[in-house]
Amino acid sequence: MTDRTCYLAFGLLLAIAAPGAKAAPARQTLVDVENYRPLMADHRAFRTGDVLTVYVAEATRAKSQAGTDASSQLALGASLSSPTADYAAKAGLSGSTAGGAQTTRSGELRTQISVQVVEARSDGSLAIEGAQTLLVNRERQHIRLRGVVRPQDIAADNTVWSHRIANAEIELDGVGDVSASQRQSLIYRTLKWLRLL
Repeated sequence: MTDRTCYLAFGLLLAIAAPGAKAAPARQTLVDVENYRPLMADHRAFRTGDVLTVYVAEATRAKSQAGTDASSQLALGASLSSPTADYAAKAGLSGSTAGGAQTTRSGELRTQISVQVVEARSDGSLAIEGAQTLLVNRERQHIRLRGVVRPQDIAADNTVWSHRIANAEIELDGVGDVSASQRQSLIYRTLKWLRLL
């Protein structure tokens, strides 16, 4: 038997024995392969479930002013003279009106809040949403934020400014002793509704 015949017989023997042979065990690892990010990778939020920090720095100021000034005057005169007497009559009417009104409103909110990506859209933008509740001296403050952010607006430290958020909805509600003291009484609101105050 030649060497070539021996090799062919050995190969045929392996081919026959292969279906019954046990498969090698799968490798096990402690690393989550699907969610693994290397230390040097970009750690900014980019998919659903990722968390990023929003710096809220909003200030609003509105002012409205109106003024009116109008005046009118009407004068009539008549005179009559005769050889014995002179008669004169005058009538006048004048009026003026002036009015002014001004309203001013300002507000400011500065805080930090961590939000979560709730949707990664097909155009690359991220829909975010988050809430935060603070309790200070029995005064509960609840902050809610939602909107859409572009990945290029997220900084390298995984933060974004609130003025970079599209369709931003920022709500701040307070419940407690301070807000209760600012609430007008029912009697005052009723009298104001009746235009008595």
